[in-house]
Order: sequence, then structure tokens, then C-alpha cells
Amino acid sequence: MTPIELAALIRTCLVDAARAGEVGIDPADVPEPRVERPRQREHGDWATNVAMQLAKKAGIAPRALAETLAARLTAADGVARAEVAGPGFLNITLEAGAAGELARTIVEAGAQYGRTTAKAGTRINLEFVSANPTGPLHIGGVRWAAVGDSLARILAATGADVAREYYFNDHGVQIDRFARSVLARARGEGVPEDGYGGRYIEEIGEAVVADALAAGEPDPRTLPDDEAQEVFRRRGVDRMFAEIKAALHDFGVDFDLFVHEDALHESGAVDRALARLREAGRLYEDAGATWLRTSEFGDDKDRVVIKSDGEPAYIAGDIAYYLDKRERGFDEVIIMLGADHHGYIGRMMAVCAAFGDTPGRNLEILIGQLVNLIKGGEPLRMSKRAGTVVTIDDLVEAVGVDAARYSLARSSADSPLDIDLDLLVQRSNDNPVFYVQYAHARTRNVAHNAAAHGVRREDGFVPAALDHPADGALLGLLAQFPATVTQAAELREPHRVARYLESLAAGYHKWYDQCRVTPRGEEPVTDGHRARLWLNDATTQVLASGLELLGVSAPDRM
Repeated sequence: MTPIELAALIRTCLVDAARAGEVGIDPADVPEPRVERPRQREHGDWATNVAMQLAKKAGIAPRALAETLAARLTAADGVARAEVAGPGFLNITLEAGAAGELARTIVEAGAQYGRTTAKAGTRINLEFVSANPTGPLHIGGVRWAAVGDSLARILAATGADVAREYYFNDHGVQIDRFARSVLARARGEGVPEDGYGGRYIEEIGEAVVADALAAGEPDPRTLPDDEAQEVFRRRGVDRMFAEIKAALHDFGVDFDLFVHEDALHESGAVDRALARLREAGRLYEDAGATWLRTSEFGDDKDRVVIKSDGEPAYIAGDIAYYLDKRERGFDEVIIMLGADHHGYIGRMMAVCAAFGDTPGRNLEILIGQLVNLIKGGEPLRMSKRAGTVVTIDDLVEAVGVDAARYSLARSSADSPLDIDLDLLVQRSNDNPVFYVQYAHARTRNVAHNAAAHGVRREDGFVPAALDHPADGALLGLLAQFPATVTQAAELREPHRVARYLESLAAGYHKWYDQCRVTPRGEEPVTDGHRARLWLNDATTQVLASGLELLGVSAPDRM
């Protein structure tokens, strides 16, 4: 019996009690109760506080309502005991057969186990990374790559239609500084005072020259400064962005949509967005500039959208970009930003409200904190190629894609993160990604050995044979997977999946030490062996599904 099936059974018992006049509540008002694992395993398989939630509405003491519910549950098939605890908690113990059925449910559902349709019909635009194409992707952006892609996978597992989007910042002074830097290094000159350094700038400059010559164009280094800078800007940005996309692809992250900041300005999207706000009475003129009344929607002050010189302020592009997403049909817009963007939240939520949308529902902004890489007990601060920052290539070269992705996704993104590179290359239980992947590999080895000893799932499944306490503990962990995925999606916290997998791996290793899938010596194959093969293979599936949600491989051997 799955948690969903148990919750449905509890609701049915409550509705029946209401119809029988045992509790004074309208059957239509009975909610879907929540069931969860009790903190102490000896208290039962599942617990619910639904009696405490409904007692006031039912006009009955919580314990009395819980006792009424317990009597009906105990009489139901698959329930061994239902006991009232404390002020009205209900602890439920399932019969071994009912509990064991979960193994069959998982194996037969395969990759669909844990997936729901809770967000079906919802279109979500998830923007993450969006690093300026002025250098290789640094470690902060890499964190968002791992977290963002994992979140996209998790949201899709709840039925949402998710589009991964990259906002290409190719407009403004940073790009001009980049172009001047590449041109200067290509000409053998020093880096401009406000320019970018690093070996990659020289590499981009060499590539720009080679690309231009291959296209039959003149050597861009010989052109007048303005013309040369434009060539190095256009070709240099293209080259840099191609490198970023390639690095992300190798990291297992591919985007569905790319939006260029330049295009928003050139297409008239900025003018159209501001015109819509003007029609709604949200703009006003003061001191030669155009202002948006963001203070009316919770911002700490109004914001200039058109400066006194007639040029759009930076926020004008953000305004147009938000509206562009909504006009493309996305119900929810999620933007993932770095730690230095806290001030961005209030103004963009005000923009959302100014368009008549609901902040927090139509627009969410997630802030990620800094990442520190530790090697040899010391912070790693320099990249061989980028010079000033540690890049995605540095991290992958040090520990590999799986360890990099898992380590970045396993902690709450709104907390600073220290990653010990030496730990992530260890093949030990102290290395969390190894620990989880090893558990999956062990399940595959158990299945292989079972086949060699004639233990086959197709010869039958007797769920009641899963009668060892370790069986029940492992089944309980497996039952938590759907709720974990749902909660990770609702809270936008992929790390919950990683921490769940670590708990499941620990539970599986304990079960492995206490229960056998293969017979000893000449011992015949029993229902217990076959049932535990089903349980082993159910664990295989959940470990593989969880790792897939994090973009991490599930190896058969290690």
C-alpha cells in the first residue's frame, strides 16, 4: 500500500464515518489527509494528524475523532493496527503483505514511480545561468547550471511543461569592454584599464582573426579602431558564447530557448512594454526622465526606465523581457540569480504587479549564494585559463561531471557552499555521490547474483514474505520518494532529492547486511528470496530515478 493509497483509505473511512453520523462533518468537506513516516519507527509505518485538523469542524475532541477513525481503519484490509497517540495523532501499522505491495508497484511503474500530474497544464519558464559572454562560465554560474537543470527535471516530473531559457546579455558596456580587451590583445597591446584579462582573451582574439581570414574578410586588426572593435565584438561574443554552450552541454545542461538582450531593444519590445505601462498609468515624467511607479507595488522607491538623455535604463530591458515571457504563454516565470542580485527582487516583483500579475505566483526570483572550492585544505581561487575565477572546466577536470553536479545540487542554493575537491575524488562512503552511486551499483550486482542462483521475479511475488524489520524500513524509505519529488518541486529545492537519495542508500546498505536475496549453499529458493529481489529491484529504480532528476548517472558497476 502506497502513501497515496493509504491517504485515500483514511479519507474513505472519514467520509463513511460522516455519512454514518459518527462525526458531525459534511462528507464533501473531508480533505485528502496527509500521511508521513513517524519519527520513531516503532510507532508504526505511517502517521497522520487529520483528526486534529478536523476536530473543531466536526465538533468533537481530537482524540475521540482519532479513535473513531482508528476503529474503521483497523477493520480495513491491509491495516494491522491503528493506534491513537498524544492529543490525537494516529499511528498506522500495515500488514506485511500490504506494505510489501509497494515493491511490486515500483517495479511495474518503472521510471513513472514518483512522477505526478500535479502541475499538468502549467507552462513554466525557468531562466538560469544567463552569464555574460565575456569569459568562461565561473563557479557561481556552474552552481546555477546544476541546480537549475535539476529543478527543471523535477518540475517536469510533476507534470509541468518546462522551458529552460538562457538570457544572452549581449547589450551594454560590459560587452564593449570585452571587445576592446580582445582587440587589444590581438594587436599585442596591453589589457585596457577597465578590460578583461586571462589567457582566454588571447585565445578568442586569435580565433576572431582566423575566422575573419577564413571568411575572406580583411585582417580585423588592421581596420580602424571603431570598425575593428565591432568585428571583435560580434565574432568574439559569438565565440565566447559558443564555448559557454559547449561547456554546459558537456555538463549535461542544454537550453530550450536563447533570448538576446540586444534583440529586445532592436525589436521594439522595450518600447511596447513601456507603452503598455504608460497606458495603465504606471509611468510618469520627472526631471527629464521617465519613471515607473514601482513604490506603489512594494518597491522601496520608483525606478527610472528612460534616462534624461533618452536612453533606456537597464531595468527597461528587464521589464520588456518579463512581459515577453508572459506573452509567449508562460504561466510561471522563475528567474535564478546570483548572490549580488538581492536588490533586484523588490523592483521586479513590483514590475510583475504593475502588469497586473501576481508576484510569487507568476514571477519567482531565486537567489543563489557563493561557492568556494577547497583543495588541500585551502581555497582554490585561480583558473589557469581565466586567471581571476574558477571555471566550469576547472571543476569538471578536477572531479568529473557527476561529482560536480551532485555536489552543487545537494545543498540549499540559498546558503554558501564549500566543496572539498579532494573528498569528491575519493571512492569512500564519505563521498556522498560515490555513496549513492555505489548503492545503485550494489543493487545491480545483487540482481545479477540472484539470476545466477535461479532467483527470478517472474516466478512469483509474495509481499507478505517481506516480514523482516529491515524490509519494512526500506519499504518506508521507498514510499517517501513521490512526496520528496513533489516537495522539491513546490519549494524549488532540488537538494531535497539528493538528501533523500543518501538516506535511501543508507537504508539499502543496512538492509543488504540483514536480508538475503540469494540462498546459501544448497538452500532452495523461497518466497522470501524472490520477494526481496523485487524489493532490491524497486530500490534500483528509485535510486536511478532520483539520480536522473539530478542529472547524475546511475552506474551498474563501480
